[in-house]
Amino acid sequence: MSDQQKFDERIQDLVGEAEEKPVRREKKEKPELKPSIYSLRLDELQQWLQDNGEKAFRAGQIYEWLYEKRVKTFEEMSNLSKGLREKLAAAFTLTTLSTLVKQESKDGTIKFLFQLQDGYSIETVLMRHQYGNSICVTTQVGCRIGCTFCASTLGGLKRHLMAGEIVEQVVKVQQQLDETEERVSSIVIMGIGEPFDNYDAMMNFLKIVNHDKGLNIGARHITVSTSGIVPKIYQFADEGMQINFAVSLHAPNQEARQKLMPIARAYKLDELLEAVRYYTKKTGRRVTFEYGLMSGENDSVEVAEELSALIKNIKCHVNLIPINYVPERDYIRTSRSKIFDFEKTLKKNGINVTIRREQGADIAAACGQLRAQERAEETK
Repeated sequence: MSDQQKFDERIQDLVGEAEEKPVRREKKEKPELKPSIYSLRLDELQQWLQDNGEKAFRAGQIYEWLYEKRVKTFEEMSNLSKGLREKLAAAFTLTTLSTLVKQESKDGTIKFLFQLQDGYSIETVLMRHQYGNSICVTTQVGCRIGCTFCASTLGGLKRHLMAGEIVEQVVKVQQQLDETEERVSSIVIMGIGEPFDNYDAMMNFLKIVNHDKGLNIGARHITVSTSGIVPKIYQFADEGMQINFAVSLHAPNQEARQKLMPIARAYKLDELLEAVRYYTKKTGRRVTFEYGLMSGENDSVEVAEELSALIKNIKCHVNLIPINYVPERDYIRTSRSKIFDFEKTLKKNGINVTIRREQGADIAAACGQLRAQERAEETK
């Protein structure tokens, strides 16, 4: 059994133990997906060209068509021979996503529900800030981690996304921004799914969007978040990339955390923090702890004191998140006064903290919520 298979079994067994109901699996066979051209790193595209009797330098031309000119068909790649265009069209697809729903908020946030080749759907969000445009991308169809406050886990995991399906989310949004001469300036990998559960595709995505011939988005403008898959944190620390790193924490002790996040049964809080310390020491970079505030669960001043003591010696920043209400979940948003009390307590104890700015409150803002509303058959 491979290390990946062992990892998959451990996650499924331990997460499954914490859930009242087992993750539902899709039993019907799904059509084989045609590979996305966006899944190929530049070196992989060069190798494919050589293997198919073409010159490797054509890869640079293809990348220019994909990421600078952002064409929508292979036929538009006019400086390639007809034969090469036909080979590309036969081997790859240029379009894996079609827009099902597009919701636009009064604050400029846009949420897309995209349909994939096999009929499943995913969400992508464009957020506008004073410092630029940020996009939140999805890495899986559904999620098997089972966080009890999150709409993304409804219906369990259907499948991993290909790297190209993640890349194309950014391309699709950028094509829209091209109409107003705007640009995607930063990326957060915090959409549906657990990025470290689809690690290889996530890493290829990072290398493609960061490449100067790709979307050329700087590493320090990209953030990846995990619920706490400990072995992958060590692996990510050793990658040597200057990507921003966030960990969903949500509680200051093991008992409270495993109630909210079944993944804590697989990887205990002390194991997680040990891995985080390794990351900060190895990379020299701080970690962001994402902390969703839920009324009566994890939002008291006493809890803030406990959190402060837990992380005081870690190079970190805490991002407080007033949770969005999800009808299928029972959690209630913390009041504004308690949010500020929590923040004040952390600051008093020397913890670097901010409160996440709310965006898209007038649309289906919670992660996975639009998919749950529009594609109920996928989330039951």
